[in-house]
Amino acid sequence: MAKRLTSGRRVAALGVALLALGLAGCAVATHKSDSGSTAKVIQVDGTGDAEEAVAPSRCPAGLHGCRTTEGRIVYVEAHDPDGDGDAHFVIVDSQGITLPGLTAVKVPRRLRPRVLPGLGDLIGAAGQVQQGSHGEEEIHAIEFHVAARR
Repeated sequence: MAKRLTSGRRVAALGVALLALGLAGCAVATHKSDSGSTAKVIQVDGTGDAEEAVAPSRCPAGLHGCRTTEGRIVYVEAHDPDGDGDAHFVIVDSQGITLPGLTAVKVPRRLRPRVLPGLGDLIGAAGQVQQGSHGEEEIHAIEFHVAARR
């Protein structure tokens, strides 16, 4: 039987993931996800640097507290403890909605892709900033995009 992580252990697991990401560096020209798919890479300038592209997310006019975000995944919670089918991601994001440099995104079952993106994948989302189950600020996605894969 799989053990569920307590909130303290989740924070510790996130800290370990961030440390590993920091040690490994974030500049990745190509990325192969755990599922074996390779993220699409496009040329952005003549220096040989490449960057993945994710469709821009937009907030609908008049939706109070709506924010957009884009970044690389450093934590994935594929199985929500309350069993409603949501997926949760933490991404590196300069806005730092949840913590400095990090934004948590809650993706409802209806927007959840069949194959979830994994660590290092690029995602984008838009939605209202609301309080999460541990008191943190997170985006509750109404729009969710994963970088194109080839």
